[in-house]
Amino acid sequence: MNQLVPPIVVMGVSGSGKTTIGQLLADQFEHEFIDGDSLHPKANKEKMAAGQSLDDADREPWLQLIGSKLAESNRREAPLVIACSALKRSYRDLIRSLEPATIFVHLTGVPTLIRDRMNARSHEYMPTSLLDSQLATLEAPGADEPVLSADIADSPEDIVRQLIAKLS
Repeated sequence: MNQLVPPIVVMGVSGSGKTTIGQLLADQFEHEFIDGDSLHPKANKEKMAAGQSLDDADREPWLQLIGSKLAESNRREAPLVIACSALKRSYRDLIRSLEPATIFVHLTGVPTLIRDRMNARSHEYMPTSLLDSQLATLEAPGADEPVLSADIADSPEDIVRQLIAKLS
């Protein structure tokens, strides 16, 4: 399905399935996918691996890079799908300031399901111990934000089908 859709950020806390859903969406639309975690500078990765939460100053250059990549891809008419936690409104606003056409897909779920998923996987630098700080930081998107929500209790395939229907 080679359909041109706006740049997409798949957002949510760690363990919500951003990478899985983002890759599946990108595949369906024949767009490039980037896992935003790969764009973190080494210092951020080391801080998280040590069990320390990132602060806004740590995240700002990372978010600017994500917004810039989305804007550049949209100018090339090859919009990206990027997985990025985008937990705060100010983070989403920063990304949108660089690429206003960006649509966010918010993956939501109960903390116990997310914790179970995190415990069942191996992640280079995101320990389960940081989930509580991510949940505390998360600011649910407002009705005025360009956001589609999906419940992670559904299968990835069902989530992607629902999102494609909303995006088409």
